[in-house]
Amino acid sequence: MTAQIGIYGLGTMGSALALNMAEKGIQIAVANRSADAVPAFLDEASPLAQNITGHENIAALIQALPTPRLLLAMIPSTAPMDAFLDDVIGLLQPGDTVIDAGNADFHDTRARAQRLAQHDMHFVGLGVSGGEDGARHGPSMMMGGTTASWERLQPILEPIAARHQGDPCVAHLGSDGAGHFVKTVHNGIEYAEMQMIAEICELLRHGMSMPLPDVADLFGRWSQGALASYLVEITETLLRARDPATGQPMVDVILDSAGQKGTGRWTVIEAVRLGQSATMIEGAVAGRAWSAERPVRAAAEAAVGGERQPLDLSPETLEQALLAARLLGYAQGFRILDAASEEFAWRLPKPRIAEIWRAGCIIRSAMLDDISAAFRAGPPHGQLLLAPAFGPLLANAIPHLRQVVSAATAGGYAIPSLASALTWYDSMRQSRGTAAIIQGQRDIFGRHGFARIDMEGAHHGPWWDER
Repeated sequence: MTAQIGIYGLGTMGSALALNMAEKGIQIAVANRSADAVPAFLDEASPLAQNITGHENIAALIQALPTPRLLLAMIPSTAPMDAFLDDVIGLLQPGDTVIDAGNADFHDTRARAQRLAQHDMHFVGLGVSGGEDGARHGPSMMMGGTTASWERLQPILEPIAARHQGDPCVAHLGSDGAGHFVKTVHNGIEYAEMQMIAEICELLRHGMSMPLPDVADLFGRWSQGALASYLVEITETLLRARDPATGQPMVDVILDSAGQKGTGRWTVIEAVRLGQSATMIEGAVAGRAWSAERPVRAAAEAAVGGERQPLDLSPETLEQALLAARLLGYAQGFRILDAASEEFAWRLPKPRIAEIWRAGCIIRSAMLDDISAAFRAGPPHGQLLLAPAFGPLLANAIPHLRQVVSAATAGGYAIPSLASALTWYDSMRQSRGTAAIIQGQRDIFGRHGFARIDMEGAHHGPWWDER
């Protein structure tokens, strides 16, 4: 057997990807930092043994690959990745390609691509979404790297990718860090949507006193309509589950302190660096951060009270509010992609990005078909918010979002992402906003100057003539 690709790292995701490839008839060679993981994997993969060879270390793995080599690493994309490159560069040859399939800071990916280019080698940042199940049975994949690397990887990645109506959910999105950046923004949108769903659940269950089984039924109905998505589906599953140990609803025995691995923060940080807004994602990141401060929240409830008022809202109003907020979340995310595409000369294909998110990934939803079509039609100023196809949806749904945000705020409910969605929408629909006050203040205290609406150039206010 001649391996088509080597896989280093047989943890949960690495093993799942390896099994997916072998099952699709792709011949692979595998190795792991801890050599004892290799026999265990080979035993698990025994029905696919004809497509797999195991090797005791990275040197043996590289030796087993034909040139030019494809070497995929599924290891932490931080210091371990740089240490891995230190080990393998001397073992590789010009023309070889190293693929980082973990979650990585795209700045690191760009630096690593430059490092390998000095040796006439290629470095690929491959964003893989869908978790363990996706990696095993069909993930959505976002590839950044050279065209030559894509030409060699395409015959391997397309067979293992998720499919939407036969279309493989994988694409070459640009050079160096493009794939990892798109995956980062994907995760940021994921943060926002998870937070908004959690907020809606809170309003339904505690604001409207809806019994938990009824909330689960509602999410079940939503998963069959305009809100159809993976996250809505699994929310129904979560709300129906019972704790085997206590018999209580599973959601009630889970500690209300959410973890995060950093990709949401990365999205917010990069959005700010690019001069863009990621307020819905920032609200979600903040919500997770606040959730970790349980002792402080308990003390605050005791000191100032945690009373909240009943809400008079309908399930239909909450459905439409979530629909509007979801669209606005995608719109913010694609604006960040636009800004990065210009900054790093990636020419990110927005319609194709929407298409490869339609299956396999965490934020897959029915709305992505319409988003892809809207971008292919060329919305005014390239903005999803202005796409004619979404005009009727926003006209109908925004009043519901406004009603939900108003009622929840008046009732004392924390809705950082839903409220941010409405604030951003209201900011973007005003041709003249509040920044004239800010510019005037900046000129008074710092003589920064300002532009005028009626003449060119930089100007100062009369306050400086009076000094």
